[in-house]
Amino acid sequence: MRGFAHIDTWIFDLDNTLYPASCRLFDQIDVRIGAFVSRLLDIDAAEAKRIQKAYFYEYGTTLRGLMSEHQVVPQDFLDYVHDIDHSPVPANQLLDEALHALPGRKLIFTNGTVTHARKVLARIGVTHHFGDIFDIVHSDYIPKPAIGPYRKFIAETGIDREDDGSADDDLKDRTRELATDEACASAASCSTCAKQRCPRPIQRTLRRSFGPT
Repeated sequence: MRGFAHIDTWIFDLDNTLYPASCRLFDQIDVRIGAFVSRLLDIDAAEAKRIQKAYFYEYGTTLRGLMSEHQVVPQDFLDYVHDIDHSPVPANQLLDEALHALPGRKLIFTNGTVTHARKVLARIGVTHHFGDIFDIVHSDYIPKPAIGPYRKFIAETGIDREDDGSADDDLKDRTRELATDEACASAASCSTCAKQRCPRPIQRTLRRSFGPT
């Protein structure tokens, strides 16, 4: 852990970071977003998909577009689209061990919801490592990579931006825009981990946990 002793807070993205993308949870969420739009606007699946993607590109998330264009209550949308089968996410003892080896507090920063994050963490078996979850609701429904959520995250969590480690590439980029230095470590893959100089014991554990990418 030499070179990382000064880090007192570790920041992790959730989806496709603490579990592999091969679990395909986003596929389930994408289908439910389309179904929500279809039901809301009384349109067929193809037109719902077109509107879903148009709002995503214009507003950053389909939710933001639905809030702006159709006054959708955000919690109704979030509850519906995250009502998915989380069973594809496997338990991961090696990741549990890797997280245990990192000193300091650990936070989740996600465009998902707290409820979704808790279900994912419980499936993996790492809930006990994380002190807080900063989700899309905390971000006032403004998604990463907009700069506002990063400012709010930093303010509300009280992190020292020179003494944190991030497994969120967007956070790394945005905190650089805020003219800060950041020691970064990735829990997503051994290739990213090596590139960003993650501690070698964590690299080895993550390689066994996720495999080469």
